[in-house]
Amino acid sequence: MKAYRITHKGVERLRLDFTSGPENINLIKKISGASWSQSLAAWHIPYTRGAIDSLKLLFPGCEISLERHGDDTAFKSAVERAEVLPWMLSRTEIHITYTNRQITVKMPKAEADIEFIRSFKYVCWDKANFCWILPNYGINLELIKTYFGERITTIAYKADEAKQIVQADEHPPFEGELPELDKATLEEISRFKVWMCHKRYSDTSIKSYIKSLSIFLKFVHPKTSAEVCNEDMVRFVHQYLLPRKLSLSYQNQAVNAARLFFKTIQGSKLITEQIERPRREHKLPNVLSKAEVKLILEANINVKHRCMLSLIYACGLRRSELLHLKPLDVDSKRGMLHILNAKGKKDRMVPISDKIIEMLRNYYILYKPKIWLFEGQNVGEQYSERSLQMVLKHALIKANIKKPVSLHWLRHSYATHLLESGTDLRYIQELLGHKSSKTTEIYTHVSNKQLQKIRSPFDDL
Repeated sequence: MKAYRITHKGVERLRLDFTSGPENINLIKKISGASWSQSLAAWHIPYTRGAIDSLKLLFPGCEISLERHGDDTAFKSAVERAEVLPWMLSRTEIHITYTNRQITVKMPKAEADIEFIRSFKYVCWDKANFCWILPNYGINLELIKTYFGERITTIAYKADEAKQIVQADEHPPFEGELPELDKATLEEISRFKVWMCHKRYSDTSIKSYIKSLSIFLKFVHPKTSAEVCNEDMVRFVHQYLLPRKLSLSYQNQAVNAARLFFKTIQGSKLITEQIERPRREHKLPNVLSKAEVKLILEANINVKHRCMLSLIYACGLRRSELLHLKPLDVDSKRGMLHILNAKGKKDRMVPISDKIIEMLRNYYILYKPKIWLFEGQNVGEQYSERSLQMVLKHALIKANIKKPVSLHWLRHSYATHLLESGTDLRYIQELLGHKSSKTTEIYTHVSNKQLQKIRSPFDDL
């Protein structure tokens, strides 16, 4: 395969001379703008960067002659329009610098090369330094070396800068009110929200992510999203989150929101995989005894309130699962409760006892709900989360229980009491809707059935 620079019908083209055959012709047809000329009795392609790069990719041994007899005004014009490959002018100039954490690639603008670089995860374009940045993990560096091969001009290792110990005076607490976001940033957040809706994130996740992300972007103002770097996240934690004693879960949520957002922002300097999450807490679930649960459930005189709390404990429901129940979700004939679109977009079936079904029948006769099983003061209005929390609070006061009980304690108690009664852990996982069995195994640490069988060596003294 040989390619010659020609002028065809007043346009700069490359004529292709090769051994005719269906395989070669099919490959040439893949080049955008390729055409057969009857007058030349040859195939020719556009004299552009993309076409020539595709030709070299499809025919690695192709000889390309860039020399042209006569006036070369068209060639100069093509260069000025950046329509030819930079390696035509000054050969291959690809510079690679890498550290233990990231790889920096400076290279001519070529569509095939750019497509290759973009195939890596977490790659971003650095507008300031005109280079590509991607993480140095796995075999990323070896893949880049293999791909560019002899085209690499320089490749150099640069030691990571030593991490400095953060002193208290280096990150003084942020005081005052956060500024308002500019129009461009608000539009980016709006597009991010649309993207999350498209990916079918839950309303709760969207609301919490947008809120924590907005606070972070207000904190780094007047920096734009493209100018944000990893150091800004470190400052956000030390100057904003820690002084306000915000929880570990909130910090984790802010990190998750930033990771997700900056993956969608082209040209950002922030390397998402280098944002470190806080160390994970390993807390045991809070569990009530059966006697305490009975006191709480019997404390309410109101039929609706007693029914709601009883159903949470009897079926191990989450708060949102209870509030989204509809009358048709209760299958009294089969003794099953159908929970739709729960956490993780999962449906599940939970057995419901005759005792609870009888309680629900009495409630239905009194209140006659129309849309939701438990409605607010107005017909068809969903019962609010705040009101449900207040129902539990009043029940705790009447039952004279001083523990800081939450609605989720009833779900934990349901799982633990099932385990203590001999229910297999695999079934408990299905009843709770856990994706992993490891999540359910935590209840083995709070079950007293096996722990009480352990005899302390103190008793033998």
